[in-house]
Amino acid sequence: MGTHRVRLVREDAGSGSGVSRILPKAAAASTFPLLLRRAATVLTVLGLAMIPWLVFLHTGLPATAQASHWAWTWTGLDSFEALGLFSTGLLLRRGDCRACLTSAATSALLLVDTWFDTMTAAPGSDFKLAVLMAVFAELPLAVACAALATRTFPRPGR
Repeated sequence: MGTHRVRLVREDAGSGSGVSRILPKAAAASTFPLLLRRAATVLTVLGLAMIPWLVFLHTGLPATAQASHWAWTWTGLDSFEALGLFSTGLLLRRGDCRACLTSAATSALLLVDTWFDTMTAAPGSDFKLAVLMAVFAELPLAVACAALATRTFPRPGR
C-alpha cells in the first residue's frame, strides 16, 4: 500500500475566502482527489442517514438505565481528558504542530463530558454541581482548547 503525501496549498477558487485546501502534490497523476471526493460524499450521506437513527434512539430508549461499570466509565473519560491536556501541554512546550490535534480532541472530550455530566446528574444538588462544573471549568477549557487547536493548526507560509 502506498501512502499519499499531502501538502496544504492556498486555493481561492474564485471565492475570495483564502481558505487553505488539501491538494496532493501531483494532482493530475493521482487518484487522491477522487478518493477525497468519495470520502466526502460517503461521510455526508452517513451523517444524514443518522437522523432517523437518532429519532429512533430518542423515542425508543428508556428514560433511565442502570450501568454496571459506571465508575469505570467516568474514570475512563476523565483519564482521556487528562491525557489530552497533558499531551497537548507537552507538545506545545516542544513546539510540535501536532498539539493542534490533541487540543482539538481534548476540546471534544470536554464537551462530551459536559453533556453527559449534566444529562446524567440526579436532580437537585448533583445537577447544580454539574452545571457549575460545566460553566466554570469544562466549557471554558473546551473553548480554550478549540481556540488553541485553531491557532496552532499548520498553515502554509507560517
